[in-house]
Amino acid sequence: MTDQAVPGPRAQTMTIQAQVNALIRGLLRTPLLSRLIGSRLLTVYVVGRKSGRRYSVPVAYTRHEGDLLIGTPFGWGKNLRTGEPVAIRLKGRRRLADVRVLTDERDVVDAYTVMTRDNRNFAKFNDIGFDADGNPLPTDLRMAWAAGARAFRLTPR
Repeated sequence: MTDQAVPGPRAQTMTIQAQVNALIRGLLRTPLLSRLIGSRLLTVYVVGRKSGRRYSVPVAYTRHEGDLLIGTPFGWGKNLRTGEPVAIRLKGRRRLADVRVLTDERDVVDAYTVMTRDNRNFAKFNDIGFDADGNPLPTDLRMAWAAGARAFRLTPR
């Protein structure tokens, strides 16, 4: 048996990510601005399972088959559980959403394919390139999954 190193998250973060996230959260709470930037971003309110710490995370979303798809390779995603609702702020309005966690390779790759086709910024943030026909590269999608990416299907109430 060989030990294979698991790659770290491929998502691109900035050194000032905390400040950028705080600014985005503020914009998503502002009634008129939330309608403009809220067409691609929402805030997820997560409570840490062990720490009890509260996280307010702005994330890109894609509407798909009546639900919202989001994805992340970061640790806060481990706090979301299928069947347990999560609070979100969508277009300025705070509400609950039912969660379905996707962790299997095929499910994550399929969800990331939908999200990257819909949002090139999501693709860039997650280091997923495109072929000459505009399709996300399967190797990059698989690498995102291997590095810990999870996808979530949210159904707002």
